[in-house]
Amino acid sequence: MREVITAPRSRRRQGIGRPRRIDYPRSGRGGVRRWVPSWRLSLGVFLSLAGGLLGLFAGVYVYVDVPSENAAASQQANVYYWADGSPMVTVGSVNRQNVPLATVPVPVRNAAIAAENAGFYTDSGVSLTGLARAAVNMARGQETQGGSTITQQYVKNTYLSQEQTLSRKAQEFCIALKLDSRKSKDEILQGYLNTSWFGRGAYGIQAAARAYYGVGVAEVNPSQGAFLATLLKGGNAYDPALGEGNRRRAVERWSWILDREVELGMLSPQERAGYTSFPEPRKQSLDNSLSGQTGYLVDLAKRYVKKQTGLTDADLDRGGYRVHTTFDKSAVRELERSVEGILASGLDPESRAEDRFVEVGAASVRPGDGAIVAVYGGEDATRHFTNNADTAGVPAGAVFKPFVLATALQHGVRGGDGAVRSVSTESFYDAAGRLSSRLLPVDGGRQTLPAPLAAIERFPTLREAMASSADTPFRQLGSDTGLKRVEDMAVGAGMLRSSMAPRNSEFALGTSSPSAIRVANSYATFAGGGLRYEPYSVTKVLHGGAPVEGLQQPPARRVMDAVVALDVTSVLRDSARTTAASSAPNALGGFAAVSTGGEETQRAAWFAGYTDRLSTAVTMFRSPPGKPLLPLEGTGGEDSERGSVFPARIWSDYSAKTGASSSVPAPSSG
Repeated sequence: MREVITAPRSRRRQGIGRPRRIDYPRSGRGGVRRWVPSWRLSLGVFLSLAGGLLGLFAGVYVYVDVPSENAAASQQANVYYWADGSPMVTVGSVNRQNVPLATVPVPVRNAAIAAENAGFYTDSGVSLTGLARAAVNMARGQETQGGSTITQQYVKNTYLSQEQTLSRKAQEFCIALKLDSRKSKDEILQGYLNTSWFGRGAYGIQAAARAYYGVGVAEVNPSQGAFLATLLKGGNAYDPALGEGNRRRAVERWSWILDREVELGMLSPQERAGYTSFPEPRKQSLDNSLSGQTGYLVDLAKRYVKKQTGLTDADLDRGGYRVHTTFDKSAVRELERSVEGILASGLDPESRAEDRFVEVGAASVRPGDGAIVAVYGGEDATRHFTNNADTAGVPAGAVFKPFVLATALQHGVRGGDGAVRSVSTESFYDAAGRLSSRLLPVDGGRQTLPAPLAAIERFPTLREAMASSADTPFRQLGSDTGLKRVEDMAVGAGMLRSSMAPRNSEFALGTSSPSAIRVANSYATFAGGGLRYEPYSVTKVLHGGAPVEGLQQPPARRVMDAVVALDVTSVLRDSARTTAASSAPNALGGFAAVSTGGEETQRAAWFAGYTDRLSTAVTMFRSPPGKPLLPLEGTGGEDSERGSVFPARIWSDYSAKTGASSSVPAPSSG
């Protein structure tokens, strides 16, 4: 009898015995081997995926075309204008100077190729490994960049944005393939070298050569070219001027690039042996178009625009902005001439050590709206980078005292019994330190004592103490009024809270360190009858013909009564007469001002004065690089009263030229 053998029911349920299209899990195998795919299955899956990806890539390749050049590839300059609408300076155009490839020395080209894409002249313009790496990085949540060819980098610079996404990377890949078939390698290399960013605001190899070595690219030697090639990896990370870490990275990569050129046959070992010293680039400096005072003006305007509109450095660096400033061309030039002329006639740094390291800062602000009309920031913005008109750290001295007086006039003083007593400009402190306010006849702005009191010891009034730069009455007045109130008054008038010194016994005498701009602005509050305006330097910004939003001046704010401002002005008029007679004999009448005294330890000299048209502050100090301020004793010789005469003379000369100290109606102190 014939025996019939059948498969167990459990095996029949598994499908054994029936043909399958995909033998997985594998039949006839046991254990782990059942789950290991065969080579046929693996090959089939791979071919299927590869075919799908190729089909997808073919679709994307057909769909993506070479677009027009983006805005960054043809970056514009920013133009700054004077207050009258005439152009002041164009910033940015010198940082892009396209040059033909023939102008770039072969060793410089080779350095870029060795650093970025050794197979540039033989590849298809793309890197499959770079695209794969980008996909892996994206999966890991990292940036997609890495492994791009020169052609791909040129595509990114010229046709696409700088965003780091896989879709942008895929576009870059397809465009690079097409571009490689449409343009020659030399054309691509030329475009790449002309559009790459090298740091220091330099776009393109020509601008980079000028920024780092002060020469055109045609004059760059192979060693310098190797350094410029290091910057293609990131100017901010390899510019030696930005720190020791940058310099170390630059030297290492420079040396590697030269060795790589030898390895690729671009440079002989003998030539390489001649380049053992790192070709130090020159120190970073502003372009010559920003020399003199222009660089300080542009920096003030740029910082104001960024603060008000939210634009970033990157936004402004892309260019195309038209910035209209408040700076008066004539006033800026006359202020510079006055500073340089007065210093040249009174200082002799070659023969007198006390005349060395002298710095001057000055600023003019318009009362009534806070517009910054002029500044003097230093000898040259391309050599002296700190703007002396906008720097802290220089003690105000006597120019702070008017705010002590204004606080007392506004709020009164509190006596030992807790009662608040009013203060007038004719108040004085007696021998016991009590503030008295006798109502006495006044003749020509000076207190006249009746005959019965003529024998009594005469104490200076607050008006007289201001004119004579007396310290004791104002030290006591600040204490009696309340130093917190004094600080609030100074800040309310226009000074920055961050520039205020600790409120100790010397606070009322000017230990705080406001900038010249802020002193001028604060004095403009007196000129404006107690109304404070925030200082500003830009009236409007246009981009593509449309105004940039955000430039809105805050409204005026009253910080003191009008009568208080007028009383302070009356006192400063008397102070100005005294100062003008000794320090600034050419000053015109009708202005209110105060200057620092001649203390032995004085480290800054100031003169701040105003009319209803202009408020100007001038400061002078001695500042050795990296060291504390030096005393002004002996500066300008024995007749200069420790340098305190120079700011007054600068103010006088400048004001006479600009008409800023012309006569105005004298305010009353009613």
